[in-house]
This record gives sequence, C-alpha cells and structure tokens, in this order.
Amino acid sequence: MTTAPPAAVAGPPRTPRPITRSERSLAPDIARGGMLLFIALANVPLYLWGRESDAYGHLSGLGTADHIGLFFEQLIVAERSRPMFAVLFGFGMAVMASRMFTRGMEVKDVRTVMRRRSWWLVAFGLVHATFLFDGDILARYGATALVALFFLHLSTPALKRWLIWSSVYVLVITVPVMSWVTASEGGESPAPAELHPYLEQLAFGPLSSLINMAGALVLAEFIPMILVGILLQRSGWLDRPEEHLRRLKLVFLTGMAVNLASSLPVALIGLGVWDPAGGTHTVAVGLTLLGGMYAGIGYICGFALLAHKLRGYGRRGVPGALAAVGERSLTCYLLQSIIMAPLLTAWGFGLGDDMGYLTAFGFAFGTWVLTVVVAVLLDKAGKRGPFEVLLRRLTYGPRLLDEGAGPPGGAVGRTSGDRHSGVPTT
Repeated sequence: MTTAPPAAVAGPPRTPRPITRSERSLAPDIARGGMLLFIALANVPLYLWGRESDAYGHLSGLGTADHIGLFFEQLIVAERSRPMFAVLFGFGMAVMASRMFTRGMEVKDVRTVMRRRSWWLVAFGLVHATFLFDGDILARYGATALVALFFLHLSTPALKRWLIWSSVYVLVITVPVMSWVTASEGGESPAPAELHPYLEQLAFGPLSSLINMAGALVLAEFIPMILVGILLQRSGWLDRPEEHLRRLKLVFLTGMAVNLASSLPVALIGLGVWDPAGGTHTVAVGLTLLGGMYAGIGYICGFALLAHKLRGYGRRGVPGALAAVGERSLTCYLLQSIIMAPLLTAWGFGLGDDMGYLTAFGFAFGTWVLTVVVAVLLDKAGKRGPFEVLLRRLTYGPRLLDEGAGPPGGAVGRTSGDRHSGVPTT
C-alpha cells in the first residue's frame, strides 16, 4: 500500500472556510434542488391517513385521476430519490474532505471533523423523526457516513473494488430483503388510536429512526451509491461537465431507459391494470429498487447536462432558483416536514385524512415551490440556510462559525479529482 503525498500547503494547516459563490459548481446544486422535489413527491404519501391500504400498500378506493397520478409517481419518482441523495451525499463528503486535505489537515483530523458532523446529522435526524416525520433520512445517512469515512482516503482503484463488492452484497442481500419487507406492507387497515396521535409520533418516531438506521447499516443500503458519489467527485463529471458530455449523455439515456423498464411493473400496479400474485409482486418491487439505483445516477447526469446547457444563465432564473435550494438542501429538506407534517397528519390539521394521491402530489409540489421561494429570498439576502449554519456551528464550534466548511448537503466546490484535491490515498 502506498500513500500519495498531499498537495503542498504553505504554512501551518488552515481551518476550512466557507465556499464562495465563484467556487461553487452549478451542476451539483441544481441536482440537489431537483432531488428535493423528488423527495417531496416520494414522502407525501406517508402523511396520508384514514383509508385502508390494498394488497400492494396503496390507498384503496382511488378514482381514475389518483391511479394515473400514482402511475407516474411510481414510474418516474418512487425509489429514485434515495439513490440520488446517496450519490450527492457521497459527492459532498468527498469535496469536504478534499478541501481539508488541501489545507494541510491530517487524515485523522479530517476524519475527526467529519465524524463529529456525521454524529450531528444522526442527532438532527432523530429529532426530526421524533417531532415531525418518522420517515427521516438524515439519521440513516449520518450513520452510514460514519462507515463511509473509511473510503475517503482510498485510491480510486480501491474504491472501484469496494464498489463492486458492495454492489454484489446489495444485489444478493439488500434488494431481496427490502423487496420482501416492502411487498409485505399491504392490506393494512387504520389501527384504532390508543394514544393521542402526537404522543404516538413522539413514541414511535425515534424508534422507527433507530430501526431504519440499523437496517441501513446492516444492509449497506447506501454504500454503493456513496462510493459512486466519491468517484464522481474525483472524476470531475459534475464539476466540469463540459469535459465529460459524451459519458454524461450515455449514462443519462441508459439510466432513463433502465428507469422506465424497471419501474413499469410497479407503475402498472399503481394504475390498477395489473394484479400480480405475492411472489411476482415481490420480484417487481426488487426490480424497481435495483433499477432505481442506476436511474438515480442517470438523473444526476441529466441535471449535470442541464447545468451545462444553462451555464450562460449562471445563478439566475430557473437554474439559479434550483441552485439556491441545492445550496440550502438541509434547510429545504427539513422545511418540507415543517410544512407538510402539521398540515397533513392526524396530530396536526388533519388535511391528509382521505386525501387522494393526485391532490397529495400537488400539495407536495406546492411545498417544494414554497421552499424554492424561501431559498431564493435567503440567497438574495446573502444568507445561508439556518440549519446549515447550525450544523456548522455544532461541527466546528462558535469560533469557527464564519470559517467552517460548506452546507451539510455537501459543500460543492470546484476542487475535484485526485490530481487537484491532494487527498492522501492508500
């Protein structure tokens, strides 16, 4: 094993500083902004209540419009947001590590900072799951990041070997287990309330989060996609899309083909035109889970191509609005729950009672648009997202509040690739 020397750094190691606007790459921020729309659409069904579910876990008694809405959600969105999130999360981890390495920080010091940040993400997720939304993903990614710290200093060939073996594990173990669990969730009737709905939220939210964290770690659910994100950062695909257009187009087009082919069976179930037996349904769920991983990479490559096409606009107009959300991804993600949970749940205003899918997806889209407005207003005021600021304060301490690294969705600067980052590799 050999260790590549870090890039030369004049003087003592410097603490990380915020990434300036000119240093940020547009493509990853646009991808995060679009990903958060996918997350809103994927999460909103979890807020609906008051109806029985059918054998496939969908709401029963739907009208034609709801079936059509569910068809397109299952075809394009379902099981795609988590792989996208994992890839971009890994990308952000790699960027943060590379910036600290190039400033002369030792491997152990970088790991200490990022380990502290990961634990705080777990804490954020547990609080989120306890008080608002038990489908939280922050705790799962924070816990996975504690494992993924091992990969940050590995050489690119070593990362590729880990990607192969972790993908085999996910194919053989993770996807079958998750398919069986998902396919077993149907046919449930609303349980009679034994506690006040919010007391149930307080009691079962953190338990659900802990179970989900344990499952994500045991099943290595996000490890392959995080490795893909690290490799994308090193290759420069997202930072410098103009240098990789042919490959980006290839992955985007094949990703969309895999996306539609793998999700069509479950989409037809959602449309109400196919009624498979239990075993066949489990296979269909496994197919969309597996295809969704590659489709998520395809979507990210599509956003990189979009950023390249709209590069003349810079951070103005639609690309600027998406990028503003991407820069404040933690705040905008939590803001979705802050809006949707009190309005839709039984412990809040209860608007999710008997709501159909089409209305729910419209509500989710409106929520995302509202987060875009908030992000744009913060951007125009020159403000970071409040939860990004809080996480930086907790990670680096008050003294470094104005010197810390970028936002938790992953600080995305232009430093990428082994030849630029100065990341010690083994």
